[in-house]
Amino acid sequence: MNSELRGMAGERRKADIYLESTRVVVTTSTFKPGDVFARHTHDEGQFAYAVSGGISMFTDKGNWIVPAQRAIWVPANIGHEMHMHGAVTMLNTFIEHESATLAALPPYCQVYGVSALLRHLFDAMLALPSGMSARRARLESILLDELSGMPRLPLSVPLPQDPRLSKACRRMLDAPTQAISIDAMAKMANMSRRAFTRLFREATGVSFVVWRQQVCVLEALSRLSQGESVKDISADLGYSSTSAFTATFKLLLGDTPVRYLARYRELTLSSEAGNWA
Repeated sequence: MNSELRGMAGERRKADIYLESTRVVVTTSTFKPGDVFARHTHDEGQFAYAVSGGISMFTDKGNWIVPAQRAIWVPANIGHEMHMHGAVTMLNTFIEHESATLAALPPYCQVYGVSALLRHLFDAMLALPSGMSARRARLESILLDELSGMPRLPLSVPLPQDPRLSKACRRMLDAPTQAISIDAMAKMANMSRRAFTRLFREATGVSFVVWRQQVCVLEALSRLSQGESVKDISADLGYSSTSAFTATFKLLLGDTPVRYLARYRELTLSSEAGNWA
């Protein structure tokens, strides 16, 4: 375990102590590009906010991409593994069950937008001394109220439980491409095309074509947050043209990659100005 991961484990031990008297604990950790935080669980729910860099998270039921300036909610006792893209600064907010319910946080993993107010509340919580106080209680209540209003973002890809489908899908996740065909995936799963398409939809709720689009767009989001160009990303992901990639990106996320990049840079500059990174 490297120093960053040991630091995160130390922060969790602090959280165990603090949670004896508080509902919400905020900690901060940093990671190097390529770091992996191995599969683990928490007794409390975790709201992980990527101040900088990006995070991929895997569970038994799916994977999620968390670009910079976004966060993911992981309910208590759900096994998960995190992979870091770029230099990652992560703010982890650990929330006990009743408070998570109060904040309307769901019983499943979910990616969220993060408001400027919520970012400042994280900052204020980090500055507090340990132990319960009237100020901590007030900040916790405001933070939970703000969490309840955060927008949910469609940044997840379901993973089928069938071992044959799962094996093929994980190979796709290791090297996302729009060019892989249904026939190629069926062959990797040792199934006929007909069986593959039927079982895939039953297992994930979407067709393989839609799933493939989601995988590629989530991979693009991670790489965009690291500063890669739209042209290079669209070519690497097997799109016929940059405009085809842009159209798919906008269809799934409601905005073009260029506009997303502009918002990301604006938020990053805002965070740096507030001494977040």
